[in-house]
Amino acid sequence: MLDKLAEVETRYRELEAMLVDPAVIANGREFVRLSRERSALEEIVACYREWKAVAGEERDTAGLAEDPDADVREMARAELPGLRARREQTEARLRILLIPKDPNDERDVLVEIRAGTGGEEASLFAADLFRMYSRFAERRGWKVEILSASPTGLGGYKEIVAAVEGRGAYSLLKFEGGVHRVQRVPATEASGRIHTSAVTVAVLPEADEVDVAIDDKELRIDVFRSSGPGGQSVNTTDSAVRVTHLPTGLVVSCQDEKSQHKNKAKALKILRSRLLERAQEEQRSAIAESRRSMVGSGDRSERIRTYNFPQNRVTDHRINLTVHALDRVLDGDLDPIVGPLVASQQAAALEAQA
Repeated sequence: MLDKLAEVETRYRELEAMLVDPAVIANGREFVRLSRERSALEEIVACYREWKAVAGEERDTAGLAEDPDADVREMARAELPGLRARREQTEARLRILLIPKDPNDERDVLVEIRAGTGGEEASLFAADLFRMYSRFAERRGWKVEILSASPTGLGGYKEIVAAVEGRGAYSLLKFEGGVHRVQRVPATEASGRIHTSAVTVAVLPEADEVDVAIDDKELRIDVFRSSGPGGQSVNTTDSAVRVTHLPTGLVVSCQDEKSQHKNKAKALKILRSRLLERAQEEQRSAIAESRRSMVGSGDRSERIRTYNFPQNRVTDHRINLTVHALDRVLDGDLDPIVGPLVASQQAAALEAQA
């Protein structure tokens, strides 16, 4: 482990020198790539330097524990257990930090929420999930921007796509991809029967222009007039944009902005992320099925979580975790669920390395 840490620190110093090189700064693509690599190593290097400082202090104190002066010996021997505990804690943290990271962990994300089975009730729960993720992001100081939305007349969403910008957004939100099931009495249910509905969530790492190059010749761009729930006109100009990527057939539409230029920019942002996800998924599939996520495949059809309103219960099926605090979870307090998911993934990775 120490040899690996020394290599990481050496590489970190090399990156610091490279990132102030005018030639690298002038090359936007290379500067972004090296900056991401440096950022990924930063926490490891800080922890390694802390470990070296504590280990050095422990060594010095162990020497003083054999000092001829009785007072010095006593003081040193009293300090040794605390220093040893600090060193061991730092070593445990280093082992976790050395687990190979998902290269997308530091990226911003696109969260796509779609109503599944359950009609209007599913659309209403899609709105609840969007609020949950918005509050979760707010607690971390992340920025949320709606890129595309198809609202319903009762305040739900058939589909909503939002960008979440903030350091480490993907590292936590990636666990949300899959089918979310809700069990509750719908507001539209007069008899008081509990209904079960489902909403699908997709979490995509946001692609930069340097990640996915899109040739204008590969795009067909159509413009049309925006419309709201029920079909009523909400814009008298052709500001809505539909972008079709001809090689793949992917289609993205945006109509939330009054500006055609802004709608086009949002549509291209979504398109880049979907193309990046497709390329990465093809790469993962080509390497091996064993490269699937350690806490679930992330497949859209996989039921990952159930929200039971009568019992105020949230159950994550991937790690058999149940939390009786549904109200707090829907208010954005996802830590009691995301924390154990991260820990489960780390434990599996440490076991694989053993």
